[in-house]
Amino acid sequence: MKRTVLITGASAGIGADLARECARRGHNLILTARREAPMQALAAEIAAAAQVTVLVEDLADPAAPRRLAQAVADRGLTVDGLVNNAGFSRTAGFLNTDPADHAAMVRVMLSAPVELARIFAPGMVERGYGRILNVASLAGRMPATGGDTLYGPIKSFLIKWSQGLHLEMAGTGVHVTVLNPGYTLTEFHDANGTRDQVSAAYPGWMWMRSPDVARIGWAAVEANRAAVTPGVMNNILGGLVKHLPDGMALKMVGGHAKRLGRV
Repeated sequence: MKRTVLITGASAGIGADLARECARRGHNLILTARREAPMQALAAEIAAAAQVTVLVEDLADPAAPRRLAQAVADRGLTVDGLVNNAGFSRTAGFLNTDPADHAAMVRVMLSAPVELARIFAPGMVERGYGRILNVASLAGRMPATGGDTLYGPIKSFLIKWSQGLHLEMAGTGVHVTVLNPGYTLTEFHDANGTRDQVSAAYPGWMWMRSPDVARIGWAAVEANRAAVTPGVMNNILGGLVKHLPDGMALKMVGGHAKRLGRV
């Protein structure tokens, strides 16, 4: 029986590679993002392996989750899996960022994932099968950095909420996992204008490939792991800050922000 997975932020990067991974595993797909052309290209690429529905939507709009749910229902589709991957960052500093951009970050990366899970999880529980994969970040496991001041705290919320939902869904057949990528080769840093800074700040061996992150993430949600952080070095960093005094950990990530030219 083919399952259908809804992926937000599916136009590029980890979202697109999660779509490829799900198609490889025999799932049908609903792709949603703001940009239609990349999703249509992706749909054409994987059409031989999966039935793909493309829905253009901007999750910064408070009405978007309900509108998306209605579009799914109108097409007679059932969402068996939900990947909350949409996201972006602003790195010019808290006071230099338009409050509208901050509000959009909160909508896209915090409110929308919660609303989408609340919309689709009841049906998953009723059917006794579901997969919810929330894409957070290694930044959510670290002290907040300057420059992109809201990004890490939003991802921390996503981690904690996912853990709670994982516990709540125990025994229902619905698996909930939070994926915490570190530096990954995607278009993300091109979109926020930091490609040159991050490429210069960190050696190539610290970067992971997006298809590998997607494969690890989907394997984790199938195994019903509460959380997964791909990469040995990322796990070392995430574990290290748990044992450092707060001041030392904050100084460490402060150095990170300075290397990137954000503070």
